Amino acid sequence: MSNNDIQNFKDKKRKDVVRLDNIGWGLFLIVLGVIWLFPDKLVPEGTFLFFVGIILLGMNLIKYMKGLRTNGFTIFLGIIAIIAGLCAFLGRPVSIFPLILILWGLSILIQIIFKKKRISEKND
Repeated sequence: MSNNDIQNFKDKKRKDVVRLDNIGWGLFLIVLGVIWLFPDKLVPEGTFLFFVGIILLGMNLIKYMKGLRTNGFTIFLGIIAIIAGLCAFLGRPVSIFPLILILWGLSILIQIIFKKKRISEKND
């Protein structure tokens, strides 16, 4: 593979990421506009957060499936948004800060578990 082929491949990946990010922004603006069109009484509490979370996680899933680099921060925000949105749907709104602390703690534990598995696999 020549340097030109490698550069073309990188350019295509970069264009794919930009295209997907633009699709995400477009979906975000559409959801925001649609929600603002309706009176507050017709739109359940948490709708915005829920759909923002779906968009963030969906975009990262598509990137992952295409072999593109995902963004851990937007995955983290997507999970928080979905949880907060679902809790509001169920009439049990939660503060986002405790959710951040819980997910942060879980991510630390998960990293430790996976790191331990990788180390034990290398030793076998």
